[in-house]
This record gives sequence, structure tokens and C-alpha cells, in this order.
Amino acid sequence: MTLGRLQLPSLKNQVSAEEWNARVDLAACYRLIAHYGMSDMMANHITIRVPGEEDAFLTNPYGMMYEEMTASCLVKINHDGQVLYKPDFGELNYGFNKPGYILHSAVHKARPEVNCVIHTHTPAGMAISSLECGLLPINQTAMRFLKISYHDYMGVVLDMAEQEVLVRDLGNSEAMILRNHGLLTLGKTVGEAFNWMHRLETSCRAQLAAMACNTPLQKVSQQVLEETYLNYQPQTRRPYGLMEWPALLRMLDRMDPSFRE
Repeated sequence: MTLGRLQLPSLKNQVSAEEWNARVDLAACYRLIAHYGMSDMMANHITIRVPGEEDAFLTNPYGMMYEEMTASCLVKINHDGQVLYKPDFGELNYGFNKPGYILHSAVHKARPEVNCVIHTHTPAGMAISSLECGLLPINQTAMRFLKISYHDYMGVVLDMAEQEVLVRDLGNSEAMILRNHGLLTLGKTVGEAFNWMHRLETSCRAQLAAMACNTPLQKVSQQVLEETYLNYQPQTRRPYGLMEWPALLRMLDRMDPSFRE
């Protein structure tokens, strides 16, 4: 370790080109979650399915901060929780977090079309998750989440039995509010999952700001809500993240390209 950075050997020539690209995207996503104020130090997880390995996904080493993630530091585990690869962290001996494994493996197993899963504990997300009303469709961005899924709190996710309930509550949704807990989004690509999370977080922050004004909220008719929701669906627009992701990577390259190491 040198001056605040873990020095790990590059895996670029030891994995397939497809896995390496997935690693770079995942490391970038961790950096972006930190950049936009959605990280919780070393808690929470973002995972990505390993291309060509249906039962394996990459996750963060439990102990590293989001802003220091790199393509080579990520841990590979399978759906049964077996470690397929992890770097040599020396005496730090970082592994993976069990609750994160239970939550993310449940989604990866149940939704084979999903490649990336993001979970956060932001103040805004936790606040909305604690409100009986949940997320309200009080602005255009929030209307995208008109049919968002909810999962009731069952304690710290340590029991594998919760996977069945969680998957049932998620259904076919791309976003879910974990009651009294936080937020969850997913996508076919990292860019798509990040887009969902960024917009969900923005909706939560906007609702809290509006409610703090202590004045009646402007309501929108159900017909307009439904029409606006439909405008956000796959059949009416390009995939989420398709345009933004390359630009976000360029931004990270300008800030600190070490996520690519």
C-alpha cells in the first residue's frame, strides 16, 4: 500500500476481455455512486454478472471504500456463495459481505436477464423507505416509478429464506424500495442500473424537499400519471444509460482513471 492506495496486480491479462470490461464498468459504477453522494462508506453493494458464467458475479471486497474500487480488486463469487477468485489483500484479507451476497444472489438467480444490481443506504432513500406513503409521484422524474416494488423489512438480511420473499416482492420491476432499509435497482447493463438508481435517488430527495415545505402537495390526475409512466417504458424509448454511460466514463477518466487498473 502506498500513500492511501492499495497496490494490486492487474488482472487484465488473466481474465477474458468480456470479464475485464465488466470489471471496469463495475469499478466505474462504484466510483460514480460515491461521486453522486450515494455511498455508505464500505457498506452496500453493486454486483455484475460475469459474462459467459451464468452462476457467477463480481462484487466489492468488504473493507474498501467505493471511491477506491478498481477493476482488479473485485471479488468473484457464485450463486452458492463460494469464492471463485479474490485478490491477495495481505493481512487485510478482505472477503465479501454475507447480507450483500444473499440479497444480490437472489436477484441474479431469479432474473437471468439482469446483469447489474445496485443497493444503497442514502439518507434520502432510507427516509422515503421509512414513510408509510412511500415514494409519491409528485414530479415528472418520480412518475417513472409509479409502479415501484416494495419489500417489508425482515431484519438484517442474514436468512437465506428471505430470498424467496424478496424475489416475489420485486417481481419484474427494475426498482424496489426496501422498507425501513434503502433502495434497490437493476438493469441489463451497468449504465441502465445506474440510471435507475440516480433517478430514484433524485426522486427521493425531491420528495423530502417538497414535504419539508409543510404545504399541500400539488396532485396530478391518475390519467396523466399513467400516460407519463408509459412514456418511460422500454417500448417508448431507448434503453436507459445508453447515452449517459460513455459520458460518465469520460468524466471519471478526467477525474481519476485508476478505476481502470
